[in-house]
Amino acid sequence: MRVPLSWLREYVDLPATETGRDVQEKLVSAGLEVETVEQLGADLKGPLVVGQVLTIEELEGFKKPIRFCTVDVGQANGTGEPQEIVCGARNFAVGDKVVVVLPGATLPGGFSIAARKTYGKTSHGMICSTDELGMGDDGTHGIIVLPPETEVGKDAIELLELVDEVLDIAVTANRGDCLSIRGVARETAIAYGLPLRDPALIDVPAPNAFGYPVQVSEPFGCDRFTARTVTGLRPEARSPIWLQRRLQKVGMRPISLAVDVTNYVMMELGQPLHAYDRTLVQGTIGVRRAQEGEKLVTLDGVERKLHAEDLVITDDRGPIGLAGVMGGANTEIADHEVTEDGVNGTTDVVIEAAHFDAVSIARTARRHKLLSEASRRFERGVDPQAAAAAAQRTVDLLVLLAGGTAEAGVTEVVAPSAPHTITLPADHPDKVAGVVYGRETVVRRLQEVGCDVYGQDELIVTVPSWRPDLVDPNDLAEEVIRLEGYENLPSTLPKLPSGRGLTHRQRLHRRVGRALAGAGYVEAPNYPFVSEQVFDQLGLESDDPARRVVRLVNPLSDEEPALRTTLLPGLLGALRRNDGRGSHDLALFETGLVFHPAREQRVAGHLPVDRRPTDDEIAALNAALPEQPRHVAAVLTGAREQAGWWGKGRPAGWADAVEAARAVAREAGAELVVRKGQYGPWHPGRCADLVVFADGTEKVVGHAGELHPRVLKALGLPERTCAMELNLDALEAVGDGAPQAPSISTFPVATQDVALVVDLPVPAAEVESALRDGAGELLESIRLFDVYENAEQLGDGKKSLAYALRFRAGDRTLTVDEASAARDAAVALAGERTGAVLRG
Repeated sequence: MRVPLSWLREYVDLPATETGRDVQEKLVSAGLEVETVEQLGADLKGPLVVGQVLTIEELEGFKKPIRFCTVDVGQANGTGEPQEIVCGARNFAVGDKVVVVLPGATLPGGFSIAARKTYGKTSHGMICSTDELGMGDDGTHGIIVLPPETEVGKDAIELLELVDEVLDIAVTANRGDCLSIRGVARETAIAYGLPLRDPALIDVPAPNAFGYPVQVSEPFGCDRFTARTVTGLRPEARSPIWLQRRLQKVGMRPISLAVDVTNYVMMELGQPLHAYDRTLVQGTIGVRRAQEGEKLVTLDGVERKLHAEDLVITDDRGPIGLAGVMGGANTEIADHEVTEDGVNGTTDVVIEAAHFDAVSIARTARRHKLLSEASRRFERGVDPQAAAAAAQRTVDLLVLLAGGTAEAGVTEVVAPSAPHTITLPADHPDKVAGVVYGRETVVRRLQEVGCDVYGQDELIVTVPSWRPDLVDPNDLAEEVIRLEGYENLPSTLPKLPSGRGLTHRQRLHRRVGRALAGAGYVEAPNYPFVSEQVFDQLGLESDDPARRVVRLVNPLSDEEPALRTTLLPGLLGALRRNDGRGSHDLALFETGLVFHPAREQRVAGHLPVDRRPTDDEIAALNAALPEQPRHVAAVLTGAREQAGWWGKGRPAGWADAVEAARAVAREAGAELVVRKGQYGPWHPGRCADLVVFADGTEKVVGHAGELHPRVLKALGLPERTCAMELNLDALEAVGDGAPQAPSISTFPVATQDVALVVDLPVPAAEVESALRDGAGELLESIRLFDVYENAEQLGDGKKSLAYALRFRAGDRTLTVDEASAARDAAVALAGERTGAVLRG
C-alpha cells in the first residue's frame, strides 16, 4: 500500500517538521512494515511552468516527425516573449496548455535542461511528458495536456504536486484496514497521540423505497449491498489534476472521471466500489452464485467460464460482474467521444458499494487467476459499515466534478448481524507479554483502535467493524502489546536443559540420510502437497488406503489440494524435471512425513498462550491430527556405475532399490526380509515386499523394485526407473537402536561354498533363510554369488543358486569337520524347507 504523506496529513495534523522517515519509524514501532519511503521530486529543480502552445511548424527531412513550437510561458522566462521549443510528440495542438521546463532546470534523474541546437533549430527548453517528470503512467504516453482553464505561467511543480514523500507499506494478510489511507491515518494518529479526522464520518441519507432495485439471493456471500444513482454527468468532464496525481502516487493509472472517482474512494476508505452505466443495466441488480456453464466477459476483455461457487452480480440478462473481483464489459462506463452529434459517453451511473465474503472472493480470484485491487481488499477484510459512506462520498465527488445530479433513491440491503464481542481478563495482556500494563493502559489502547470497552477485572470488548481480524483475547492482547511497543518487552533467554542432545528418532533420521548420501543418493526435499489424480497415474487400486487423503481448506494450489500419503509423487517429479534438463544418471532420496486421515474426524481446539497447555489439551489436539508416520524413499535411473577405463559400468536396476532399503534397515538395526511382491506402481515381476517381524507377526513396511511401464508413461519418466519406499517409523519400532560396533575376531574364518538346485519359482531369499537357520551360531555371513539356469544340465524348471558361507567361532579356530558339519546342517534344512539338493 503506497501512502502519500500529503494525503495522510489531510486526516492527521502531523507536525510540519515530520518527514516520511519520521512517520516510517513511528509506524514500524506500531507493527506496520514500512518498506521504503520514496522521495518524489527530491532532485527536481525549476523553472517548470504552465505554457500555452501558440504555433506549431512541422519540420521536414528527418526520420521521425519533428515539430518546432512557440509557447507562451508568461513572465516565467523573464522576457514575456514566446519560448521556442523543438518537440517530437504529436498528442497536442495549438492552444493546448502544456508543462514546459525552461533552461536552468533539472528533471528527475539529474537531467539538466539548457538551450541547445537540434534538427536545425535552437530549443529553449522542453515540453514535458509524465515519464520525464517521474509522475507515473497516465495512459497517454505523451505530452501532458492540462485543462484549458489552467493559468499560463503558473508553477507546475506546485500544480502537479511533484514534490512529496510516499510510504510503501507491506500490509500483512490480517490488516486489511491498512489497505486504505483511512486505516493508515488511524494508525498514524494512534502512534503520534493525535486526533483522527475520519473521512468515513459523513452524513449519509437513510435508505428508502425509491432506490435502484436490488435483490440479494446469497446473503452469506453478500451481507450488505448499497446502490446509489447519479444522472446528468458531463461526458467530457475530466478528472482534476489533484485527483489524477493522488491516484498516480498510490500506483493507479487515471482512466476516466467516473472510474477514477471509484478508485479514489477505494484508496481513501478501503471500500471497493463499482460504477455501472445505467443505460446498459437491464432490470433488477442481483447477487447470486453462478450457474455452471455461465460465461462473462470481464473488463479486461477476457471471456471467463464461471464456476458454481463464484459470486456474481446480475441483471435480467445474467451476470454483469464477478462480485468483488471485476466488473463485466457489458455494463462498462464509456469514455467520452466527440462525434458529429456532439460529445457522447456515459451520463447516468449506478454506484455499487457492497460487502462480500472474504473466502468466496479469494477463491474466485484464484480460480480465475484474476487479482484486482478490489479482491485484494475483500479477501483481507473490508469494513462493512463503510459501504454507505463510500457510496455517498462517490456521489458527492461525481456531482462536484461532473455536474451530475444525485437521485433521492437510496438502496441498502443488509443481512442482520450483531457486533462481535470478546471477554478479556484485564490482566491477560500482562500474562502474555510478561509486563505489567495495568487495566487503564489496556482499556486506553483498545479504545484507541476503536473498541468499546466495559467492565473492571473482566472486560467486555466490542470489536470495531473495520478490524475483523480481532476474534479472541489473544488478538486484543497483541494490540495492547504492539501499541505499547515491542521494543519495550524484556528480553529473556530461555534456559535450555543440558545434556539431552538429539532424540533417538532424530539420530536415526540423520544416520539414514548419511547412509543414502554415502551410497550416491542426493537428497531432494519436496512440498507435501499432491493431486489426487496422481494415484491413478501410480496405478493404485480404488480401495487402496493411500487414496484416503487429508484435503486442505485453503491450498496453495488448487491443482494440489491434498497432503501426500506417499513420497513417490514428489521424488518422481523431481527426477522427471532433472532428466528433462539433461541429467540422465540420477539417484534421489527424501525423508519426510506422510499424512493419513484418522477414521474419526475431530476439530482441534485453540491452545492457551499465557500458560503451558495441560496434558489433556495436548492429547485432544494430537487426537484431531492425522496420522503422520515418517517415510524414506529413493528413486534412481540411468547409470548406477559410470563407464571408464575401469570397465563398462552398469545401469541402475531393481536390485539397487532393494539394496537402498537394506541400507536403511541396517541403520535402524532392523532385520529386513525381502520377498517377491506386487503393489501399485511397481512392475509385478520386479517388485519386492519389504517385511519385518514384530511380536511374532509379519508386517509389510515398504516396497522396492522397478516401476511399471504404464506408470513411467503416465508420469513421463525414463525407462527402467526404479524406486523404494519404507515406513521409517515402523523400522525404528522393531529395530535395535543401539549402535553396533564391528566385532573383530582374532581367529581365522572358514569358508564353505555350496551350490543348490531348486525349482525356478523358489525365491533365493527363502533358500538363504533356511541355510542361515540350519548353519547355527557359527555362521558369520552368507552371500549369494551366482545364479545359473540351464535345462540341459539342471533339468527343466530348475536353477542353481551358489552361496558363500563364512564360519567363525569367537573362542577358537574351527576345524574342517566343524565347518563342514555346520554346512551340511544348513544344506539339510534348506532341502527340507525348499526341496534344494546339492548340485553334483
